[in-house]
Amino acid sequence: MKYAIVDIETTGGSPVTEKITEIAIYIFDGQQITDEFCTLINPEKKIPYHISNLTGITNAMVADAPRFFEVAKKVVELTQDCLFVAHNVNFDYQFVRNEFKRLGYSYERDKLCTVQLSRKLIPGMASYSLGKLCSNLHITIEGRHRAGGDALATVKLFELLLQRSKAVSFPIGPQERIDEKALHPNFDPESLKKLPEATGTYYLFNDKQQLIYIGKSKNIRNRIYTHFRNYATRKAIEMINETAEVDYELTGSELIALLKESHEIKQHKPRHNRAQRRTASMYGLYHYTDINGYLCFTLDQNHKRSELPLRTFANLRSGKSFLNQLVDDYELCQKLCGVYPSGGACFAYEIAKCQGACIGKEAPESYNRRALKIIDLHSYRHDSFFILDTGRQPDELAVIQIERGKYLGYGYIHEPYYRESPDTLPDVIQRFDDNRDVQQIIRNYLWNHPEIRLIPVSC
Repeated sequence: MKYAIVDIETTGGSPVTEKITEIAIYIFDGQQITDEFCTLINPEKKIPYHISNLTGITNAMVADAPRFFEVAKKVVELTQDCLFVAHNVNFDYQFVRNEFKRLGYSYERDKLCTVQLSRKLIPGMASYSLGKLCSNLHITIEGRHRAGGDALATVKLFELLLQRSKAVSFPIGPQERIDEKALHPNFDPESLKKLPEATGTYYLFNDKQQLIYIGKSKNIRNRIYTHFRNYATRKAIEMINETAEVDYELTGSELIALLKESHEIKQHKPRHNRAQRRTASMYGLYHYTDINGYLCFTLDQNHKRSELPLRTFANLRSGKSFLNQLVDDYELCQKLCGVYPSGGACFAYEIAKCQGACIGKEAPESYNRRALKIIDLHSYRHDSFFILDTGRQPDELAVIQIERGKYLGYGYIHEPYYRESPDTLPDVIQRFDDNRDVQQIIRNYLWNHPEIRLIPVSC
């Protein structure tokens, strides 16, 4: 087997919005390096100062470097019939895949993570970061945080891991081997290799073609492999045992995947989704005005409330963490947010981080201006608007429509056609029911993705 050992440097952490600035590939046959390729890449955007400070790669250095499309053919040919190997492989692999996706090409390789392999073969290390691991194993890195140096160090690490792995089977596909003895007799494990590493919804069926589970993921193949390696609970094992077939539908947009999952779980009520539906988004962030005129925030179980929460949380702990962050960011009163019950001043006032609303020192009008910012940020910015998101193909847009605060549905449009005829967006919308769950999904998603494109419309 041949291994393509890869390392990249980038303009930031998100493969969706950031770009590659350097790539190094070493082809390793298990004994020696047989080919190599290393080059700076012009990312066609500015490299942030803190990234340049980390990697040493400046805007001036990449100004005359090739753009990714100029080296894409070389990357494809060099990694053909190779296992894609990297330290924290999902980071490098997703960046490379997204660069190809922008070119309209689907780049697919089986992959292997040297972090996961190191945890298995060298247990008990204090850290599995490339720098710390190589230091502890006496592997020298010439050029840390540069693609060539880090990739060559990964080659040396991988060679060591190969020597220790003689009794260990290597991963097949994107995840480790699954226990085929736990599978349903009718299930074909080879079908897992054909699943896409893309965003969408997926469906598990039993041997009677009954739908038993619906899920969504930004990486369908990885998520389903995770299901088939989950033996933590009796219910998880039951689902593995019952699954005879897997199907999926690509959505491109993660938001549409969330909306589609919610709609179809309500419609089909799969047996293995029922427990999940009872526990998902159990707590919400609510607001009210107290008798003194101060805007207050509180966490409560959603089933106890009729109004729509500002935001939902899977558990109380994550809700408290979020609320405490709001208190810090907006200089709110701990007492009025319910995080510090007290008959007098809150603790934040004692350390000069609260302006005294808890004891009436700060007027409601002054305090409420800051509290209203939080409510505004969790509300729709427009009464009626379209959300434009990633489509299923490079030249496609996903479209979600909100009209007078009500969710109408979603659809897809060819991007060049949209540019020519922007008034045709309503024509592509497939109608779906509005309800409390989809409102929570959309509001949470917009809060977490402030960069998403909104097109306001007048009704």
